[in-house]
Amino acid sequence: MQELGRLEDLPESYRAALTAQNLVPLWPSLRAVLPPGKPARRTQPICWSYAELRPLLMQAGELTPIEKAERRVLVLANPGHGLEKMQASSSIYLGMQLLLPGEWAPAHRHTPNAVRMIVEGEGAYTTVDGQKCLMNRGDLILTPTGFWHEHGHDGEEPVVWLDVLDLPLVYYLETSYITEGKAQLVTHEASERAYLRGGVVPSPVFARTNSPCPMMRYPWAEVRAALQALADSQPKIDAVQVAYVNPETGADCQNILGFSALMLRPGETLTLPARSPAMVMHQIEGCSEVVIGDHRFVLAEADTCCAPGYLPVTLKNRSADQPAYAFLADESPLHKKLGIYEVRN
Repeated sequence: MQELGRLEDLPESYRAALTAQNLVPLWPSLRAVLPPGKPARRTQPICWSYAELRPLLMQAGELTPIEKAERRVLVLANPGHGLEKMQASSSIYLGMQLLLPGEWAPAHRHTPNAVRMIVEGEGAYTTVDGQKCLMNRGDLILTPTGFWHEHGHDGEEPVVWLDVLDLPLVYYLETSYITEGKAQLVTHEASERAYLRGGVVPSPVFARTNSPCPMMRYPWAEVRAALQALADSQPKIDAVQVAYVNPETGADCQNILGFSALMLRPGETLTLPARSPAMVMHQIEGCSEVVIGDHRFVLAEADTCCAPGYLPVTLKNRSADQPAYAFLADESPLHKKLGIYEVRN
């Protein structure tokens, strides 16, 4: 490839004249923004151990009352982006949030989309636009852009969940902001029961909501059962995986990030091709070995890892007689909308 001119090759007076007019020559930086063959990448393969971060999260509960935190969260930051950027990948934010018994995290709404993957504990709930969503381990709860939401805890033990937001992208677009609110009036329990039978949804004549998110809570008990049924009915299927979708349209449940659950059968090894989107994997049950390029991690329950785009990922269930289950989040919906989604074999 042809070598391009450097900024230093230009006369200092010419560079000063450009700067005075807020102009920049492209050619010295062209290869940086359009590198040959593959993109430049800041996201690094990384794993966060829940056993190691949990004591620090519990200590945060002792050091900072909820009134001083609003949301008591430890951010899972990828060092490739700089810890101060608080992002796991170019488009994904991750945070472990703690709610103690009796606490209430006040209502607000914001432009980034969020989901909550419940990690441990019972007795807490999230209220989303009047829908009370109970929190049990492995449940996925949506809080879409612009929806009021708050968290409360009526139980007796700490509750922890993993927040996944598209905050880095929304912030980059200069559209990230929050609006504070008052406690919501709970109108009804989350409505997932209406959508728990595959192939049927409420009648479109009278009952379709036309909401971007008609289903706010995806109970882990139902998702786990769906994975097991898929494995039983299709024993030769390449991957036992189900997607979290809008039950009325079949589309991704959110616009920017995609979410799915994966079952690794006993002793199974699954190799995923190198794809353009970055991916996050959170271990719900069991223990998995994850190889991302030249990096190898062992994920125990509640551990989380991040795989950059354009690297192959190999997953292995370390148990020979028990399945392993994981929650996946990736940037596929965004890449597909932009026309940049790519798979490299």
